Amino acid sequence: MRQDGPNLLRGKPATPVYRLFFEQFKDTMILVLLAAALVAGLIGEVKDSVMIMAIVFFNAALGTVQQVRAARAIAALKKLTSPQATVVREGRITTLASAELVAGDLILLEAGNYVPADIRLIKCVALKIDESALTGESVPVEKSEAVLPDGPLTVGDRFNMAFSGTIVTYGRARGIVAATGMRSEMGKIARLLESEEAEATPLQRRFAELGKWLAAIALTICFFVFLAGVLRGEKIIEMFLTAVSLAVAAIPEGLPAVITISLALGAYRMVRRKALVRRLPAVETLGSTTVICTDKTGTLTQNKMTVQRVVPLRESVRGLLLKAGALCNDATEEKGDPTEQALLAAAAAEGWEKKELENEFPRHEEIPFDSTRKMMTTLHRAADGQYLVFAKGALEILLEKTTLPAVERAGVLAESQRCEAEGQRIIGLAWRSFPRRPAALEESDLEYLGFVALADPPRPEAAAAVARCRQAGIRPIMITGDHRLTALAIAQQVGIASGEDEVLTGLELENLTDAELQEKVARVNVFARVSPEHKLRIVAALKRRGEIVAMTGDGVNDAPALKQADIGVAMGAGGTDVARESADLVLTDDNFATIVAAVEEGRGIYANIKKFIHYMLSTNSGEIFTMFFALLLRLPLPLLPVQILWVNLVTDGLPAVALAAEPLEPGTMRQPPRPAGESIFAGGLLGSVIGIGSLMAAGTLWLFYLNLNWGGIDKARTVAFTALSLLQMAHVLNCRSLDRSVFQLGLFSNFYLALAVLATIVLQALVIYVPFLQFAFGTVPLDLIDWLLIGAVALTPLIGVETRKLAGRRPDLAAGN
Repeated sequence: MRQDGPNLLRGKPATPVYRLFFEQFKDTMILVLLAAALVAGLIGEVKDSVMIMAIVFFNAALGTVQQVRAARAIAALKKLTSPQATVVREGRITTLASAELVAGDLILLEAGNYVPADIRLIKCVALKIDESALTGESVPVEKSEAVLPDGPLTVGDRFNMAFSGTIVTYGRARGIVAATGMRSEMGKIARLLESEEAEATPLQRRFAELGKWLAAIALTICFFVFLAGVLRGEKIIEMFLTAVSLAVAAIPEGLPAVITISLALGAYRMVRRKALVRRLPAVETLGSTTVICTDKTGTLTQNKMTVQRVVPLRESVRGLLLKAGALCNDATEEKGDPTEQALLAAAAAEGWEKKELENEFPRHEEIPFDSTRKMMTTLHRAADGQYLVFAKGALEILLEKTTLPAVERAGVLAESQRCEAEGQRIIGLAWRSFPRRPAALEESDLEYLGFVALADPPRPEAAAAVARCRQAGIRPIMITGDHRLTALAIAQQVGIASGEDEVLTGLELENLTDAELQEKVARVNVFARVSPEHKLRIVAALKRRGEIVAMTGDGVNDAPALKQADIGVAMGAGGTDVARESADLVLTDDNFATIVAAVEEGRGIYANIKKFIHYMLSTNSGEIFTMFFALLLRLPLPLLPVQILWVNLVTDGLPAVALAAEPLEPGTMRQPPRPAGESIFAGGLLGSVIGIGSLMAAGTLWLFYLNLNWGGIDKARTVAFTALSLLQMAHVLNCRSLDRSVFQLGLFSNFYLALAVLATIVLQALVIYVPFLQFAFGTVPLDLIDWLLIGAVALTPLIGVETRKLAGRRPDLAAGN
C-alpha cells in the first residue's frame, strides 16, 4: 500500500477551506453588500462601511463552517458505504474494505460481488463476469485460469483476468491481486474522468426555485421602501444602504446550502439506527413512502435456520439424505448461507462432519445455485471410484428432475405442505450414482431421497415494526421466493396478512395482465414463489397506482427492482455488492424494523427543513414589514442598515441552523405519509408566515413609536432593534413544532437551539452595553423597564401560537403519543 497507495480511484480533491471561504463571496447579494460598503466608504460613511464589511466577513466564516460540516458528514457516509472484499491473509478468510487491498492479496469471488481490483484468476468454477462497465460487452464473459498466449491482448480478450469494477454474475473463483487503484484498468479510465460534480437533490432544486420567487418579491418591496424613503426626503445613501441591507436580510440565498447540511447531517444520524443513506435524495423520498415491499428471510425473520424435521422417502436413506445436505453445500460452520449451515448442523448432530465427508467424497464439479433454477448440484468421487451426484433445492422443482412416480410425488408434496403451513421451509434432496465420471453434469433422472423442514422464526421486533408501519399509513408487503404456505405463516405471525386471499404466487402472477396485476396489488399483501422479474412487475403496478414504493433486495437479480423502486433498500450484512450499489439505502443489520426507523428519520429530516423554512420566512417577512409599514405610517426608519444586517446574521444564523438538530417529534409515525410533490406551504404555512411576520412588525413598531416620544430616535431604534431580535428568539421556539407545545417538547430538549438562543441574547446585550459596539451599531443602554416592555412584546407570538396549538391540538398529540 505504501508503494501503490490505497486501492481507490482518485476522485475530485476536497475543496480547501480557504477556497470555501472565498466562494462565499460569489453570491450576488454578498457582492451587492460589498458594493454598498464601498459606496458608503467613498462618501464618508466610514462607520457603516466598516460594520457592513465586518458582518459580511463574519457571515462568510459562518457559511464556511457550515459547508465544512456538511462535507465531513458526506465523507463519513461515503466511508461507511465503501465496498468490501473477501481476502485470505495468513491462511484465514476475512472481510476488508476494498481500499485496503494490495498487490499479491488472495481474493475470493462469488456471484454478486463487485471485483475489487484487477485480479489474475488461479481457480474458476463456472465463472462469468459482466464487463459491460469496462468494455461495453453486453453479455457476461466466461473466465478461466488458463495461461494466455504471448502477445498484446485487449482487455476483453484477457479471459484469465477479473477487472476492477466489473460484476461476478455466476460461479465463483480465487485470484491474486495484480493491480489496484489508479494502476487498474478502471483507474486508467478514471484518469480521464477525474472531475465529478454532485447533482442537486429534487428538494434543493425546488427550494432554489422558491428562493428566486421570494427574491423577486423581496427586491420589489425593497425597491418601494427605497423609493418611498427618498420621496419622503430621507438621504439617498441612507435609503440605499437600508434597501440593500433589507434585501440581503430578506432573500434566502443560503437556503440550498442549509438543505444540503440538513440532509447530510440527518443521513449521518441514520447511521446510528443502522441505515446507511447512499443517495441524499432518498432522505426526501423516505418521508413520502406509502408501501414497503420486504423480503422475508433475514428481514422479517432471524435468519437462523434450524432443521425441525427430516423426512426421508424411506428410513434406510436417512443417512444418505443428511450426507447429501452436507456435501451439496458451500457453507462452513463459521460462514455461509444460514440454510446450508443448518443442513451442516443436522448432519453433524448425527455424526457426519463436513470436513470428513469432503475427504471421503471430494467435489469435482458443480452447478451453483441461482434464483432461476432454484437448485444446486455437485459431483463427487467416492473411494471405490464411483461418481455421485447430489442435488438440493426447491422441492417442486427438484421432484420434476427425479424418477419418483407421480403418485408418490403427490404424497411427498402433501406432507411438505403440512410443514409449510407451520411456517417451515422445505429443501428437497436427491442423488444419482455413476460407475465412471459422466461426460456432463446434468440435473435429470435423479433418485429422490427426501426433504428437510427448517424454521426461521420471526424477529422479536418484526410484529411491532409492522404495526408501526400501519399506524404511519404505510402498507407492508412481503415478497419472497418461499412457498405460499410458508410465506403466509410468517406474514400472519408478524401482522402483514390475515388470510389466504391475501397471497399471490409467481405462477399466478405470470397469468395476469398488467391491468389485472394493478388491480390485485391493491389487496394482495404476500407474494410467494416470485422471481426477480416478478418483483419488477409488482413495483411497476404499485407505482401506477400512485404509491411511493420502498423495495428490499439482496441478490444480483434484485438490482433492477431496487433501481425501479422509489427507494431501493439493500441488505448490508447478507446482500451482494451489486444490490448495495443499486440501492438508495443500505441496512447494516438486514432488519425490517430498521427500514421503519429510516422512514421515521426521513420524516423527521423533512419536518426540520420545513421548520427552518417557516422560521426563516417568518423572521424575514417581519423585518421587511417593519421597514415598509414604518414608511407607510410616515415614521422615521426604525432600524439602521447595520442593525438589519445584525438581526439577519444572528437570528437567521445560529438558531436557524440549530433547528436542523431538532429531535424527532413524538407522533411522527402516527401521521399519514406526506404526498409526493406536496408544497412546502401545505398545512397553512404561508398564512402563518404572513401572520407572524405582521405580528412581529406590529410589536416592533409599537415599541418604536412609544420610545420615539419618550426617549428620542436613538433610544427608539435600540428598543426596536432589540425587540425584533427577541421576537425572533421567541418565535424560533414556536417553530420547533407546527402543532405541539414547546412546553410539551421541553425547553431544553434541543440543547443546540437552547444554546443558540442564549448566545443570541448575550450578543444582543453586548451590542447594547459595550461602548465601541454602541458606536458601531448606533445603540444606547436600556433600563429594566425597557427590557420588561420588550420581553412582554416578544412573548406575544409565542403566546398566540401556543394558544392556537392548544385550540387545534389533535387527540394523539394531546396524549403525548
